[in-house]
Amino acid sequence: MHPEVVEEKRGTCPQCHMALEKKEINEDHEGHDKHDGHNPNMFRKKFWISLALTIPVLYFSETIQELLGFSAISFPGSTYIPAILGVVIFFYGGLVFLRSGRAEVANREPGMMTLISMAISVAFIYSSLITLNVVNGKSFWWEMVSLITIMLLGHWLEMASISNAQGALKELAKLLPDEAELVTKDGAKAVSISELTVGDKVLVRPGASIPTDGVIVKGESKVNESMLTGESKLVSKTKDAEVIGGTINGSGSLTVKVTKLGDDTALSGIMKMVEDAQNSKSRTQLLADTAAKYLFYYALFAALVTAIAWVFFADSSANYILERVVAVLIIACPHALGLAIPLVTAISTSKAANAGLLIRERAALESARNIDVVLFDKTGTLTKGEQGVVSIVADDDKKLLSIAAAIEADSEHPIASAIVQKAKDMGVPTKEADGFNALEGRGVTAKVDNKTYYIGGPQLLKQQKVTLSKKYKTAIDEAHSNGQSIIYVLEGKNVLGGLLIADVIREESKQAVEDLQSSGKRVAMLTGDSEGVAKWVSSELGLDDYYAEVLPGDKSDVVKKLQKDGSKVAMVGDGVNDAPALTQADIGIAIGAGTDVAIESAGIVLASSDPRGVSKIVKLSKKTFAKMVQNLIWATGYNLIAVPLAAGALAFSGFVLSPAVGAALMSLSTIIVALNAQLLRKVEL
Repeated sequence: MHPEVVEEKRGTCPQCHMALEKKEINEDHEGHDKHDGHNPNMFRKKFWISLALTIPVLYFSETIQELLGFSAISFPGSTYIPAILGVVIFFYGGLVFLRSGRAEVANREPGMMTLISMAISVAFIYSSLITLNVVNGKSFWWEMVSLITIMLLGHWLEMASISNAQGALKELAKLLPDEAELVTKDGAKAVSISELTVGDKVLVRPGASIPTDGVIVKGESKVNESMLTGESKLVSKTKDAEVIGGTINGSGSLTVKVTKLGDDTALSGIMKMVEDAQNSKSRTQLLADTAAKYLFYYALFAALVTAIAWVFFADSSANYILERVVAVLIIACPHALGLAIPLVTAISTSKAANAGLLIRERAALESARNIDVVLFDKTGTLTKGEQGVVSIVADDDKKLLSIAAAIEADSEHPIASAIVQKAKDMGVPTKEADGFNALEGRGVTAKVDNKTYYIGGPQLLKQQKVTLSKKYKTAIDEAHSNGQSIIYVLEGKNVLGGLLIADVIREESKQAVEDLQSSGKRVAMLTGDSEGVAKWVSSELGLDDYYAEVLPGDKSDVVKKLQKDGSKVAMVGDGVNDAPALTQADIGIAIGAGTDVAIESAGIVLASSDPRGVSKIVKLSKKTFAKMVQNLIWATGYNLIAVPLAAGALAFSGFVLSPAVGAALMSLSTIIVALNAQLLRKVEL
């Protein structure tokens, strides 16, 4: 099933629990291929062939004839059909379980495959002895072949489900095109992706997939990055903007300079991160593995007690006692237990990746449901980390913004860009300005509709000898208390209004805070900015608490302070100076747009800069854990209850669980666990 994974020692696959297949050592490859030839199609084929052979075994079985009250067709040798076909099914369908069970024993890690192997082996040996007239009684050929066939069905469903859960990774790989249009002196020519080198320039036409990570050197467009961020909203891209391989270009044509290739690309990193998370084990998975191990010993002990009890406390034949022992060993097969956690793990990790949540550590996702406090670093998480117009003080906001944007349209100054962007966001039409002139240290001036306007700060007011009215003085005091600056727009000595400039709060931040608070989490913020700035952001977002003027080296101390009362803290950050706090926190969550250091320090990464992803993590954690617990209860509960019944604990009342019914119930529990895990796909994040 997973030939790409190679181990040095014998054992079983941590993903589907099948045996490692020994691989011949040659010059090119060394080690052991975990799943040489194992895949869902193999189990499907074995199941259907075994089922076809099982039907005549059931038909010619004396026990089935007695139960259903019919007589099978009789001809010379017909009584040996169950034995002949039983042997075929044992080696054709059961050998895969026998090999896996042997591998578990060799690895000194007995588990579900050991129990399956034990059950069918005991049934095979006992039935063979009866057929050869070594012992008297009724053979268990039909029970054995039924068990093998049903186990093949269960494992086919398991393998197919895990394969489907990993499909998200395969779909990510399909997003990359096979070819790219390399820009040369003679024009663009199609080349294989493998022929590209860092520094090459490629042409990306409208509607095409971006072939690899790079920087736009020419053109502008809107790009669909939903495969990375989970958000369907198109992202505007202009010159110098970074683009990611596998994302879809919109209506504009782009020339992209290649910056990363192969394993260094964001897409490869995501695939590796998701795959590692799928292979990692959470505490619940370790609990399931431990339960399977001890269930093996529980089955052996139950079988021993069953034999002793029927020998010393009941007048029963050896054949009946053996039948009870076989029933115990058949029903003890923990197939559902082996499926309970891995399938939920695979589905939740893939679902998270599709939503832009990259799980680096399974334990981090599992623990997210218990978080008490979510601590955000301000800049780059709750805010954009760039200057913007956060408020306007004027009699006519749109008129003021139209004039300011017209004057600043051709300026590359960050504040000028913020003013122009605000006009675009508000849909304010701008006019043409002329006679633009920079006033050193004071601002700028230009004409709009033949009227002269000035834009600048306090120095401009002094130069123009302007006295502010009470309304603007109040606005200044408020801006200063909030750590904001104010830019004035003047017509001569007449103040038309002011634009308040600050680090822009993300539009999604308020919703992110509300979602977390509604789920019972306290939301706090830390920042190196002034008390005024922190208080303003906290007030705008409705935070429960904030920490201002925190030095980079002291951020982890804030986390420790919050943890003192036993609270579980999730830290969300994006910078190098957030790394210590991310490590100190119970769960570190890095913004994907942040630094590599921050990402490496976190257990979970948000592929986008949308802080609403944190509440998605909490929701997915709760749903995932619930499914794990439900599956564990069903799987272990079935085994713990069914084994005593098979042993004959209620024999005094006339009820004894037969091996056939036990096998059917065991397989039913496997199917129920698989279907229950699939319901996780329907959870909306």
